[in-house]
Amino acid sequence: MSLTNRILMAMAAGIVLGSGLEVLLATIDADSSLAQFINTYLIFGLFDVVGRIFIASLKLLVVPLVLVSLICGMASLGHSARMGAIAGRTIGLYLLTTATAVTLGLVGASVLGPGKGLQVDSPTAFDPKMPPPLTDVLVNIFPSNPFAAMAQGEMLQVIVFAILVGYSLTRAGEAGQRVAGWFRDMEAIVMKMVGVMIELAPWGVFALLIKLFATMGFSTIVNLAAYFLTLSGLLIFHGVVVYGLLLKATTGLSPGILRSKMRRVWAFAFSTASSGATLPVTLRTVEKRLGVPKSVAGFAIPLGATVNMDGTAIMQGVATVFIAQVYGIELSAMQLLMVILTATLASIGTAAVPGVGLITLSLVLTQAGLPVEGVALIIGVDRLLDMIRTAVNVTGDATVATIVAHREGQLDETIYNDPHADSDVGLEAAAAETSEVP
Repeated sequence: MSLTNRILMAMAAGIVLGSGLEVLLATIDADSSLAQFINTYLIFGLFDVVGRIFIASLKLLVVPLVLVSLICGMASLGHSARMGAIAGRTIGLYLLTTATAVTLGLVGASVLGPGKGLQVDSPTAFDPKMPPPLTDVLVNIFPSNPFAAMAQGEMLQVIVFAILVGYSLTRAGEAGQRVAGWFRDMEAIVMKMVGVMIELAPWGVFALLIKLFATMGFSTIVNLAAYFLTLSGLLIFHGVVVYGLLLKATTGLSPGILRSKMRRVWAFAFSTASSGATLPVTLRTVEKRLGVPKSVAGFAIPLGATVNMDGTAIMQGVATVFIAQVYGIELSAMQLLMVILTATLASIGTAAVPGVGLITLSLVLTQAGLPVEGVALIIGVDRLLDMIRTAVNVTGDATVATIVAHREGQLDETIYNDPHADSDVGLEAAAAETSEVP
C-alpha cells in the first residue's frame, strides 16, 4: 500500500475511533473507572503524547529546511537578476488570491445567509489577542539577530536572512562556492530527515485525529451546521475551482495533475492544521513531484506558509457576515471593503499555527464595527474548519510556486506530468533500475 493511502486510512481510522470514544464517554458515568481510564491514559495520555511528538518533530525541520533550501535556491541563481521577478510575481499572486478569497467569503455568506434567523444564547466571553500593527510587521521582517529569529521560529526573518546569505554566496568567489556546497550537502541531509518523518506520518495522524474527535465529536457541528457547511463549501470551491482556473489560465497545465499529487500534503495539513508544520512535506512535494526548481520553491513555499492564508481569509469573510447576521447588523459597502482590505493585510502577519485565524478575525471585526464577542459563537467548530482551510492554504502555496516557475521558464514539465514522480511507485522503480546496474 502506498504511503499516501496509509495516511488516508490512518485519518479515517482516527476519525471513526475518536468519534466512537466520544459517543462511549457520553453514555457512561464520567466518574467511572472506564471513563477515567479512557480520558487519562488514552485520549490525554497515549494519543495526546504521540500527536504532540509528531507535531514537534515536524516543526523541528521547518527552520533548517527553510534556511538551507532558500540559501541553495539563491545560490543556484548565480549572478542572475531573476530573483526580483520571482519575488514580485510570488508576492503579487499571494496578495491577489488572498483578496479573492476574502471577497468569495463575503459574497458567498451574503448570498447563502448562514446566520439569518439563528437564535443563540449570549456568547461566552472572548478575550481577543490583537495582532501587531502592519507597520510593526513590516519592520520586524528584518532580523536584528538571525540566530534569535531561528530559535524563536520567526519565519519571515529567517527568510530574509537566508536570501541575504544566498545572494552573498554567489558573489564571494571560491569561498562562496565552498560554503554553497556545504549547504547543498545539508539540504540533502535535511530532506532525508523529511523522508523519515513522512514514513512515520500515519501513526502521528492517527493519534491527532483520535484526540480531536474524541474531545469534540460531531454534536458541535450540528449546532452550527449552516455556518459549517457554508464555510467548508466555499473553502473547497476556492481550493478546487479558483486555484484550478488560475493555474490553467496562466500556464495551460492540468489542475487535476497538481491535485492528484497534493493528496499527501493535504493529509498532513488536515491532521496538523498548521501550514508551518506541513511545510517540509509541501516543499518536498513541490520540488520532487511538481518539478518546481529550488530557486523558486525555496522562496515561494516558505513565504507562502507565512503570508498566504487564503483559507483563513475565506473564514474571516464568512465569519464576519455570519456574526453580523446573528446580531442583526447590516454591513455597508464601505464596511465590506474594509473587511477585504484588513483581512488581506492581516494575512501578512498571521503565524502558520493552529487557531491563529481567530486572532486576526478579532481585528477584522473591530475594523468592521462588529462585536468581537461574536467570535465565541464559532469557536466550537473552528478547529475542524481550521484543518480544512490549512489544506486550502498549502494548495495555494503549491499553485503559486508552480505558476511562478512556469512563467520563469524553469518548471520541469516532465516531472509535473509524471504521475509516479517521487511517489512510492516511482521510488520502487528507481531502486529496481539502480539494482540492475552492474
